[in-house]
Amino acid sequence: MTEIPKSDKKRAKSLRALIARHSELYHTKDAPEISDEAYDALVRELAGLEEKYPSLTSSESPTQKVGGVVREEFTKVRHQVRQWSLDNVFDEAGFLAWHERIVRLAKENDFSADDVSYVSELKIDGLKIVLTYKDGAFVQGATRGDGIVGEDITDNLRTFKSIPHTLPYPIDLICEGEAWLPASELVRINKERATSGEALFANPRNAAAGSLRQLDSNITKSRNLASFMYDIAFIDTKGTKAKAPETQTDELELLAKLGFNVNREWRKAKKTSEVFEYYREWTKKKTKLDYGIDGVVIMVDSIALQRALGFTAKAPRFGIAFKMPAEQVTTVVEDIVLQIGRTGVLTPVAHLRPVLVAGSTVSRATLHNEDEIKRLDVRVGDTVILQKAGDVIPDIVKVLTELRPKKSKAYVFPSSVPECGGDGAVERVPGEAAWRCKNKHSLEQQRRRLIHFASKHALDIEGLGKETVALLLEKGLVQNFDDFFTLTEGDLLALDGFAELSAKNLVAAIAARRSVPLSRLLFGISIDHVGQETARDLSLSFTTLAKLKGADVESLAKVDGIGAVVAASTVRWFKDPHNAAMLERLLGHISVTKDEKPTGTLPLAGKTFVLTGSLSSMSRDEAGEKIRTLGGTVVGSVSKKTSYVVAGEEAGSKLDRAQELGVPVLDEEAFLALCRSR
Repeated sequence: MTEIPKSDKKRAKSLRALIARHSELYHTKDAPEISDEAYDALVRELAGLEEKYPSLTSSESPTQKVGGVVREEFTKVRHQVRQWSLDNVFDEAGFLAWHERIVRLAKENDFSADDVSYVSELKIDGLKIVLTYKDGAFVQGATRGDGIVGEDITDNLRTFKSIPHTLPYPIDLICEGEAWLPASELVRINKERATSGEALFANPRNAAAGSLRQLDSNITKSRNLASFMYDIAFIDTKGTKAKAPETQTDELELLAKLGFNVNREWRKAKKTSEVFEYYREWTKKKTKLDYGIDGVVIMVDSIALQRALGFTAKAPRFGIAFKMPAEQVTTVVEDIVLQIGRTGVLTPVAHLRPVLVAGSTVSRATLHNEDEIKRLDVRVGDTVILQKAGDVIPDIVKVLTELRPKKSKAYVFPSSVPECGGDGAVERVPGEAAWRCKNKHSLEQQRRRLIHFASKHALDIEGLGKETVALLLEKGLVQNFDDFFTLTEGDLLALDGFAELSAKNLVAAIAARRSVPLSRLLFGISIDHVGQETARDLSLSFTTLAKLKGADVESLAKVDGIGAVVAASTVRWFKDPHNAAMLERLLGHISVTKDEKPTGTLPLAGKTFVLTGSLSSMSRDEAGEKIRTLGGTVVGSVSKKTSYVVAGEEAGSKLDRAQELGVPVLDEEAFLALCRSR
């Protein structure tokens, strides 16, 4: 019999006690403190120990109780019908707000509230496919791609048993659906991959995507993929008995009649309470399916109303994805390390025991700052609940102190950080929760600054990515910004990974940036608190580098969008002897041009905008560029002089400030309408 290590015995005992406590809170007191996912993760860990050491198992164990962007390899396909993605809501309040908007828009389009009914469908966690039929024959299959252009995967889709090659009627049809891999099939595939020494697929969706986008259709065929079709994007019945659908319900029934595999778990809903009932039901049942779901899709049933509601820039207004709760798991903090940002700020990062969460293996989580560590009281060795919602960075949301090692110690921010220069080289930023390097020229910080200098929104030097910059710094070829402009092809040919052509291309790319607008230069040289918009504000206000260098704090602070903190930081940067010397050398290699100032003839000339929150149809950078193209100005902070605040999802304090000052606020739809109307 294998001897059980004392640490594992102790861990199993602590887990049993903790699971029993949370089981009582959930089942008896109706007052759960952790999510179902976190609870299940604890049970899984205990079950793993019991499987490894069967003598740990007893009848009293909780484990024995019930109830406790388009790939180049493929031919590109331009979609005949634009492909969209659905907007998301994450709770009942979000859905009700969407429903109220649907009712309002319906009335504005001469429909009544009684015309609003829904179809609830499972949101399959797979890969979207678009099928085209001509005269009843399958002629093309494609991925969604960017919505306009997808990948031609016709041959691979022909291997699907669930996709008919011919239809019962000689009609023209474009339909949309989801390709997916049965969970049971993933087990089989991963067993084969393990035997052959290949990396395992992390989840069915990744396996489905990889299988569907094979250049060899025989590989796709061997994976036994399945599909569900759920929408008709175009239909010409050509006088056949096939009747063009008038509702979403009709579409689903017609697709099934035509021989497609249609998920039969859809349900009509007249009331929002029926939608919630369906959502709650499948939130609980989702793990019992042989296919993955990550939410439910709610579609307006009437196609006439769908057409009246139309689309936003990226999504149909008549449908919404009601996402399942964020996935949570438990894991162990193995270390807490400091990451140095380009302005010297130290960010604590938790190194975790690798764990699968929301479809990807995670081994890092940011702890933000010293105050957040104290709030959570997170320590090395702690078992924590990790949460990852969608594509966002994972967060530690709770420490399970019941599983904390006895000899654990509270984390103390170190006074000695080698990357900053050793003892006494760090300091707390006055008035903030952040720490930073006192020595602003440490190697790690310099690496990040050099990477930033060459990045897209700064000088945008093609070929100077993170790895290349790190290599140049390591080999001593660059130490400061101006060093990039002294590189020769011969310098580069001595480095691993560089051949004659790649060296020539990089030198040419650097030479192409010897003329740079002032705003890009200001953003690229890493002045504390000077972001992309602030750099443009400074450039337009002072027009030349010489004028900006000679400005004092008072004159800088008078610029709209530039406060006292930014003004002081800017003056401090230019007065620093190291920065001044570097800038002088840099100016020996580049010329600085004026940024174009909006003219009075442009439609948004004289208007100032503040952007806050995230927009669904474009990035903040793209929105700012759209405003500037139309003659407007984007500033970083809200004042009485601000013309509009554009508020996206998760808008912050700038929205509160706008409401306090009475500044007009535009949501994304109103902002796009304003731009179109001009």
